[in-house]
Amino acid sequence: MTTTDEEQNIIGPHQYRNAEKMIRTADPVWQAAADHGLTGIRVDVPSGDANNRLVDRETGHEFVNMCSCGYLGLNHHPAVIEGAVAALREAGATSLVTSTTRIRHQLLARLEEELSDLFGTQVLPGSSCSALTAGILPLVASGHLAPGGPRVMVFDRFCHFCMSYVKPICAEESLVLTCGHNDLDYLEDVCRRYPSVAYVADGAYSMGGAAALDGLLDLQDRYGLFLFIDDSHSLSIVGERGEGFVRSRLAMNPLTLIVTSLGKGFGTGGGVAMLGDPKTYGFLTRHAGPVGWSQNMAVPLVGASLASAAIHRSSELRELQRRLHDNVAYFDELLPTSYAGNGLPVRRITVGDADRAVRLSAELYRRGFYSSAVFFPIVPQGQAGLRIMIRADIDQEVLATFADHVRELTDAL
Repeated sequence: MTTTDEEQNIIGPHQYRNAEKMIRTADPVWQAAADHGLTGIRVDVPSGDANNRLVDRETGHEFVNMCSCGYLGLNHHPAVIEGAVAALREAGATSLVTSTTRIRHQLLARLEEELSDLFGTQVLPGSSCSALTAGILPLVASGHLAPGGPRVMVFDRFCHFCMSYVKPICAEESLVLTCGHNDLDYLEDVCRRYPSVAYVADGAYSMGGAAALDGLLDLQDRYGLFLFIDDSHSLSIVGERGEGFVRSRLAMNPLTLIVTSLGKGFGTGGGVAMLGDPKTYGFLTRHAGPVGWSQNMAVPLVGASLASAAIHRSSELRELQRRLHDNVAYFDELLPTSYAGNGLPVRRITVGDADRAVRLSAELYRRGFYSSAVFFPIVPQGQAGLRIMIRADIDQEVLATFADHVRELTDAL
């Protein structure tokens, strides 16, 4: 049950030694993007709208950001900003700079309680979703988080880099495999062969699409499959209280753990793990490495998150979700893609050739729209294109103008 290099679209640290072909392929394209001025752009936000009107500080070029993950616009919501300021004033410090295992500021404790109630399950905060993943995944592999001993770890080939990056550490604890994207047949075969298996995947994928959740829950029911899912790209935008694509579709249980970023739709920063088994909370605070280190959520982010949580309890959340849903549906009418109709905000416009994707991105930028070119190994070879994030706080007139430019340029290029 091994996979070839071609089957893995993300380079993990254990692959660098044998990844010369991947790096040789990707680095010239990155350099081409840099040569077109598409990387390292320093901007001002003259309007206070951190999602839309940006100005290149060096050239004065004004553009709309089409790849912001601030899906609901909460990252520049006045209440969220004021929440950060108020918390900083109340605490009189940016953080305690102490392991949260030993001492937590009461603001962080309040946030933990608030988000646990909001999402209907015990949450564990962390400095980032990546830090939570790095601390928790090896403990899944070692068998400490659910009965059955060490678990064979099956990583979806499209799972986010922050999870793929932990493969070498997990491999010290158990067998690590990589399966094709949403390949439930492969996964079931592994479940038949081994008594204790965990599947590592995204809920809503960063390059578009979603996990085959119904099939995964069926495998969990039949084989005791442990699900470790990063659902960062759907938090806030899905669910009555913004609990996300996965949490809104399942009842939490000891065989499920969801990690998610607060730095996207939620509009703040840091991350949380939603724990299927609340009894693991104390164990993770002591033994999940970066989860308990001194670099936890800074006080301003805690305050901003408390303010965002309050919005999640209000009718404003439903209005923002409605606007996002309408914009996604409108964009799908303008530029249908393979993910049209799935209700999630990430779209990918595939053009095939990496150089073509960079040139398309460069010309769109010249016309006032920044959309990131994605290419191998971010996406499989031959599937280069543009990644677009649809948001609630972008006018449909802007979407229509952007779509007109994309159609014109893809024909020309």
